[in-house]
Amino acid sequence: MTIYDIAGLTRGASTGAGLGNSFLSHIRAVDAIFQVVRCFDDAEIIHVEGDVNPTRDLEIIREELQIKDIEFCEKELEAQKKLTRRGGQSLEVKKALEVQSTMEKCLQMLTDGKDIRQGEWSPKEVEAINPMTLLTAKPVVYLVNLSEKDYIRKKNKHLGKIGEWLKEHAAGDPVLPISICLEDRLTRMTEEEATAELKELGVESALPKIVTTMRNVLNLISFFTTGTDEVRQWTIRKGTKAPQAAGVIHGDFEKTFIQALVYNFEVLKELATEAEIKAQGKMGTKGKDYVMQDGDIVLFKAGAAKS
Repeated sequence: MTIYDIAGLTRGASTGAGLGNSFLSHIRAVDAIFQVVRCFDDAEIIHVEGDVNPTRDLEIIREELQIKDIEFCEKELEAQKKLTRRGGQSLEVKKALEVQSTMEKCLQMLTDGKDIRQGEWSPKEVEAINPMTLLTAKPVVYLVNLSEKDYIRKKNKHLGKIGEWLKEHAAGDPVLPISICLEDRLTRMTEEEATAELKELGVESALPKIVTTMRNVLNLISFFTTGTDEVRQWTIRKGTKAPQAAGVIHGDFEKTFIQALVYNFEVLKELATEAEIKAQGKMGTKGKDYVMQDGDIVLFKAGAAKS
C-alpha cells in the first residue's frame, strides 16, 4: 500500500481556489482517502480559515468534492444524451441509456448532499460509475489528529461534534484517533526507544491500526511465500483464487497452475514449525477453486511455461 500526502483542500477548490483542480486531480488518482481532521490548537501552525473548527473543515471538504463530482457527472450525462438522441436499438445506444440513467441517479444524490459511496448500486451501475473515478465514490478513513496530551488522555473538546457530523454525513466510515506530533517524535527514536516511550506514556502507536483499517476498506489481504533465505509477502484482493494469486508472483504461474500447498500463519503460530504442521495434517492441498485467506503461507506448483 502506497500513501501519498496531498496538500489540504481549501474552500473554493472546486472552482480553482488554492491548488484547485491540481489538488482534485491528485485525489482522483488514488483508490481511497485518509482524511485528516485537525483537532489541536497550535499558534505556530496557522489554519487557513483562521481557527480550529473540525466540523467546518469536514463540511468544506464534503461540499468541494461533491461540487466537483456534480461537474463530472453533468459532463458525462451530456455526452451520453448526445448518443441517445440518435435513437434506435443499437448496443451503443442501449449502453448509453444505462449510463445516462446512472448519471442522473448520481446527480440526484450529489445535489441532495450525499456522497456516491453511500448509495446502493447495481453491478451495471457500478460499471458505469467506476471509469468516472468520482471523488465521493472513494472509500474514506477519517483520522482525528489530536495533540499528544489529548491522545494520551483520550479526550478532546471537539470529539462530540465530530461524532455527530460523521453520524449524519459519513455513517459507517471508519474513524481513528492519531497524534501526528507523537508519531513524528517516535520516528526520531530507535525502535527500542519508541517502544519504551509508548510504554511509559501508556498508549500505542496509531499507525498499525491505521494501515490494517485501510487494508480492510480496500478489501486487501496478504499471503506469504517462503524460501531457504527469505519470506515474501504478497498483496491481493479478498476473494482472489489460488491461480490468480500465483499470477501475482509471475504471470506464467497462473497459466500453468497445478495446485497449492497451503497452511495459515495462525496455524504456524500454534504449532511453531512446518514439520509439526505436516505431522498434524494441517497443510492442505488446494486446487484452482481455492479462495485465498489472509495470512496463508503457500507453495504453488505449476507446470512448465509454453515457449
